[in-house]
Amino acid sequence: MSRDQQLKERWEAVVKKLSDQFADGEELDLDAIIYLIGVQELGQIHRKFEKDEKLNLMHIAICRLLQPYGYYELDYVDAEGWPHYRILEPLPPLKAGEQRLLMTDAVVNYFLETKYIQ
Repeated sequence: MSRDQQLKERWEAVVKKLSDQFADGEELDLDAIIYLIGVQELGQIHRKFEKDEKLNLMHIAICRLLQPYGYYELDYVDAEGWPHYRILEPLPPLKAGEQRLLMTDAVVNYFLETKYIQ
């Protein structure tokens, strides 16, 4: 099986499992999945978030997702439990399709690492 086909199948498995668990089967998009990863990484699962906090959650998720690629590293966790990352290497300029592919790959790798999918 090609790497592209394997990524596609794993991505579909992530989307299905998360959609069934968090959206009553309604398909979640990439942004929603990134948001869920942010909530998971913060660890404050059972609370409501303000609009600016939701953006910060997505930022946390993106930093965490791109950490294994060498773009970010965890710097510290503040007194309220929010992780802060520092940039190790700026992201290269990517077209929209390339950004989506990178994030899809990063999400799949995250859920493989956490053993959410096989």
